[in-house]
Amino acid sequence: MTVWFKKRKNISAATLLDLKQYIDVCSADTLSLSKAALPAEDAILEYCPTETEPAGSAEQAASAAPPMQAPSCEPDAAPSDARDFSTSFGSYQKASPQIVAKQKRRIFPLPAAKSSALHERLGQIDESFSATLLRKIDEKHMTDAQCYKKAHIDRKLFSKIRSQPDYRPSKATALSFALALELTLGETNDLLLKAGYALSHSSKADIIVEYCILHQIYDKMQVNEALYEFDQPLL
Repeated sequence: MTVWFKKRKNISAATLLDLKQYIDVCSADTLSLSKAALPAEDAILEYCPTETEPAGSAEQAASAAPPMQAPSCEPDAAPSDARDFSTSFGSYQKASPQIVAKQKRRIFPLPAAKSSALHERLGQIDESFSATLLRKIDEKHMTDAQCYKKAHIDRKLFSKIRSQPDYRPSKATALSFALALELTLGETNDLLLKAGYALSHSSKADIIVEYCILHQIYDKMQVNEALYEFDQPLL
């Protein structure tokens, strides 16, 4: 991989310099936001007051405490209501694994109101990643083969995504399809959300991909070269 990048430079030095500045700005913004979210030291101390013990309280407590008695060597007398556990030990036998497993699988039903609200929410489930991807391919007037070849995705993997509506691909695969379809930043985030991901400024790799999409750098080789220059995992 290193030799390949040294032989072929797809991205210019000016673009890499601009990308470095973009990473620094995004990282600084993320750091400032994280610091602003932390509570001030005075606010923390306000909720954690320190209680001072008045003078002389320790001496008073010591004088009020009853004197300690030496332990007795005689056996304690059994209480009058004590039970003979030796005769009733059979009733405290360990439960069988089947009973324990059944108790762990015990389901407590939701109230009727909450159950109906949950079913209503589940009825409003959003479009899956597979359906969104196929719709975007049709909107871009591309064939399936053109899309997965441009994304450098294996045909078997694409067939799995197409045949399994609930299939969840990796983030790198979802981003590869976004680059192949030349989606905008908003469309890319929408496609990633369908797979359960998002672009975050806390990740240098996500900032690099975001920069490439904003500057319409959709060639996966160029994006991988930019990721490689900053020691980030490739797509």
